[in-house]
Amino acid sequence: MGRPSKGRQRIEIRLIKDADRLEVTFSKRKSGLLKKASELSLLCGAHVAFIVFSPGGRAFALGTPSVDHVLRRFDPLPGDEDEADLLALVQDGDSVSAVADRAAVEAIVRRTEETKALVAAEKDRMDAVGEKVRQAMAKAGGKFWWEADVEALGEAELPEFARALRRLRDNVQRHVDLLSVPA
Repeated sequence: MGRPSKGRQRIEIRLIKDADRLEVTFSKRKSGLLKKASELSLLCGAHVAFIVFSPGGRAFALGTPSVDHVLRRFDPLPGDEDEADLLALVQDGDSVSAVADRAAVEAIVRRTEETKALVAAEKDRMDAVGEKVRQAMAKAGGKFWWEADVEALGEAELPEFARALRRLRDNVQRHVDLLSVPA
């Protein structure tokens, strides 16, 4: 197993010099900020624009209803005067538009949560299949996963095992083809 986690600790807020730690910290904190911005929009009906650039220069953005929409409310482009007037009406109490925006955001968040739940369920299912294959491999006394005793696998595991064997066969064939190509 790995070394035990040191848990949640306070850190000194200063520039991180180590490139690997910098990337990990940026990734974790960025996802936390994106989640908070999304929650603020959902809970309060606020229009939110969030843009952050990674240390590598890559841009990440979140906007509800869109980054462009929120930025144009803040600073309309030349020629957007009609849109600015419409936005002023919306801000002055056109609750129908705000309710529609909020409903759209809620639907997106709901679909996102459902998708996350499906992904988690599929990961759990695949972990269970992997464990069953490891048990079948141990029972057969093999060293490799493809030596698993297929008789020990159930109906849920066999299709995944067959798919994995096909992927292995295709990868081996691709490697053979690369090695047999005359130079």
